[in-house]
Parts: sequence; structure tokens; C-alpha cells
Amino acid sequence: MDVGVWRVFLEADAPRVRCLVHGVVVASVPWARHGAGHTRQFDALVGWLVRRMSKTAVCHLVRVGWRTVGQIVARVVADADAAAGDRLAGVTRIGIDEVSYRRGHKYLTVVVDHDTRRLLWIAEGRDSATLSQFFELLGPDRCAKVSLVTADGAEWIFSAVSRYCPRARICLDPFHVVMWAGKALDAVRAHVYTAARKAGQKALAQGIKGARYALWKNPADLTASQQAKLATIEHTNQPLYRAYLLNQQLRQVFAAPGGADRITLLDAWLDWATTSELTPFIDLAYRIRRYWRDDIINTLTYRLSNGLIESTNTKIRLLTRIAFGFKNPHALIAMVRLHLCGYDLPLPGRT
Repeated sequence: MDVGVWRVFLEADAPRVRCLVHGVVVASVPWARHGAGHTRQFDALVGWLVRRMSKTAVCHLVRVGWRTVGQIVARVVADADAAAGDRLAGVTRIGIDEVSYRRGHKYLTVVVDHDTRRLLWIAEGRDSATLSQFFELLGPDRCAKVSLVTADGAEWIFSAVSRYCPRARICLDPFHVVMWAGKALDAVRAHVYTAARKAGQKALAQGIKGARYALWKNPADLTASQQAKLATIEHTNQPLYRAYLLNQQLRQVFAAPGGADRITLLDAWLDWATTSELTPFIDLAYRIRRYWRDDIINTLTYRLSNGLIESTNTKIRLLTRIAFGFKNPHALIAMVRLHLCGYDLPLPGRT
């Protein structure tokens, strides 16, 4: 049976008043936010739905426009943020990173709390000036209480942290350290491959070219053919095999169980890399000793990484894909905060 479509119209007086500061404005009402075209209950319903389906689906379900949903999300987040109180209180361990949200080098700076495992702050931009906004919001007293900061090797993060949180220790993300070793391994492989080609050793060059995944892969996950390739490299190309062992050994530095043992392993690895006669690894060891050794030791001691913030960035990318991109970064920021800041948004009318 076709029951048709029911429409309900609510009418209420919203008189205009004269304010000494803002001039003539519409008086505030208890059932709607200032400047909103919908009731608080409707805004709350849209906010609850957006956390469970795409904006497009919400638009079709509640029959409002795309921009209207974005405006409602911004209002709901603002009220939830005010109701949550001081979300920056008691912050001591944070993670900082950037995430791309659009082509053309468009980035957001993201800060998470390692203790609550929630998003703390997000803003458009990727530089020291952008991150400074967070620390200025945090304030000098709370900045002084920040003890650990996880980050990659970005200089703009290091400079802002050292300026605002002089007591904080930076924990360099293990993934990026291992990635640097992987790039050094690739550089050695490319050099050996080029030398083999110039020497007319086509079979050797082809074998090296096809061994890239075997060199990168976890030894426990190697196939039989990849194990055979590594065995061939071990007997025919000692420099490349030495680079492979250096890369694997650096991974073991972060996998070792004891903090003191891991630091000993790191120093041993640096000595080995320095005397390896492999220029990419010599350069990497030099840079680690000069710039990042203390930060890596912090990582080994406190066992803190950027894993939490990387998972947060993955969720942000997912939200962007679900919405087929955002032209306005402020709309994306409101959506991200709605999903990842841990706000309690119950379904309206339900206890």
C-alpha cells in the first residue's frame, strides 16, 4: 500500500532584536543553533548518520544538500568540542605527522595523543608555522609537560618541537629509519647492476634486477625461488649481500626485546655500516650518528612509534575517498574531527 510522503512543518516565533554589539539579529532559540536553518535534533541526527555512512547517502536520506551536511557537521563538532571541555589537558605523549588530502601538494598537519589514542588537533598546512599554532594553543605550561614526541625525520617538526617543548624527547619513527636503510640497499643494488651491465655480464645483471623483492622481503616470507636468488647473490656478489645483511640487521635492532640490548645493537650496526665499504650505508651511518642517534635511542628505550598516527592518516584518506575528495579543507577537517576525536554523539531520542 502506498502511504505517500508525509511532510511536517514546525512554526515558532524567532523575533529580531537589536544588540548593542552585533546590531539587529535574530534572537536565540533553545531548539536551534544560532544561524542554523535546522533544529538541534535534526543537526544531531545528521551528525550521527555521517559517522556511519557517506555524505552522499546522508544527503539522499534526509534530503539536504552536500554543503548543508558540511555546515551541520561543523556546528555539531563545535558544540561537541565545547562540551568536551579542555581536550588538551594532561597531554604528555604526542605524535606528529602530515597527510596529503588533495593533489598539488595539499597537506594537513595531524597531532594525536598516544595515551588516549585519539586525534588531538588537525590543521591545513605542513610547515613549522602550522605546527606552531598547535603549541601556541597548548600554551607554555602544558608544552613544558610534553615528554615524548614521535615523528619522522622532518626538520619542520624538529624545529617546532625544540622551540616550544625543550624538555620533550623525540622518538624517531622506526619505519622511516628502516626505509632509509632500504633506500641505501637499493642504491647498492643499482650500482652493482650498472657495473655488471657495463662489464658485459648480462646474466648477472638480469639476476640482480630480478632480485629486488627478494632483497626487500622479510626472510620468513621468502619463496623458494627468492631464497635461491639470495643464495646466488651470497656466492657471486658479496657487496650486495653485505648490503642485504645490513638492511636486515637494522630491522632486528628495533625487534630486539631489551632496551639496553637494542642500543648496543644500534651502535654495533653503526660501526659495521661505517666500515662496510658501501658508500650509501656509510653516508647513512654518518647521518644517524650526527643527527638522529639520540632520537633513535629514545625510540628504542620508550618503544614508541608513529604507528598510531599512521593509522589515523589511513582513516583520513579513507574519509576523503568515501566523499570523493574535498574542495574545502575546512569541511574535511570538521569531518575528520567528528570521526576521530572521540566525541560521544548518541542517536537523538535514544538513551
